Amino acid sequence: MKLCFLVEEQYRHDGMPVEVIRQLASWGHQVDVLRPGGSLLRLTEAVQTSTHDAWVLKTVSGGPGLTLLEAAASVGLTTINNARAIRGVRDKALAAAIGLSRGLPLPATYAAALPELLGEIPESEYPIVVKPADGSSGRAVHLVSSPRRLADMLPELAGEGMLIAQPYVPNSGVDIKVYSIGDELYATERRSPLHPDHAVRERRVPLSAEIAAIAGQVGVVYGLDLYGVDVVLGPNGPVVVDVNDFPSFRQVPDAPVRLARAVLALAAGAGGATAAAQPPLGAVPAAPVTVGKTA
Repeated sequence: MKLCFLVEEQYRHDGMPVEVIRQLASWGHQVDVLRPGGSLLRLTEAVQTSTHDAWVLKTVSGGPGLTLLEAAASVGLTTINNARAIRGVRDKALAAAIGLSRGLPLPATYAAALPELLGEIPESEYPIVVKPADGSSGRAVHLVSSPRRLADMLPELAGEGMLIAQPYVPNSGVDIKVYSIGDELYATERRSPLHPDHAVRERRVPLSAEIAAIAGQVGVVYGLDLYGVDVVLGPNGPVVVDVNDFPSFRQVPDAPVRLARAVLALAAGAGGATAAAQPPLGAVPAAPVTVGKTA
């Protein structure tokens, strides 16, 4: 197969996707890497003359890579994930509207183009979590205790663009991160960015049937194949607090191999190409991981 990876400067030395690219190349596939944030691209030529079986995006939220991926999709090229699906989760205000309308357990969500507009949120909703609608990797996520505290933070929030605010879901300070690779799900726990002093070692954990069902529903609702879901266990059960396309897949065993296989399968399924050069996984099971499996 011939694949094109869009990799921004932030990820040029990152294990994801560098190890995935190396794995694919070791199996004999051609992988071209474009760096949309670090080079001048002749956009029309790049997409209109492309002979790649699929384009794969690994870029920061708000970076130029998604525009290039959408350009590829507009001329009929296969993209992983689906370009429209990526746009649907990278805009957190849009993601909340889509998820809530489809029955996902998300908090009520406010959106504001100017931080001072968040002052209209009723005091009864506090504490609230405020973050940029295009944020990623825990950037500029704030737990705000009161309207007075929000007023104090307005200069800090200025310049972040569209903001969203959600009532804080009381929890233990631990986030459950579920990674989805095709039809495989893996759960890890880690310290919540809202509780930086909470001592939690990131590790794999058993995946309950309830959270597995929610994670699977997330993929269907947003149209994603490779993604991560952040879940907190609130007083009324699991709540989805974030969805990411092509996350880090930390703690997933043999992640580069699993991701490389998934990319080939998705490209083959969409474009009718063959993944004949893909070798057996050996110790890595081809069947989905069973719910409750531990590390």
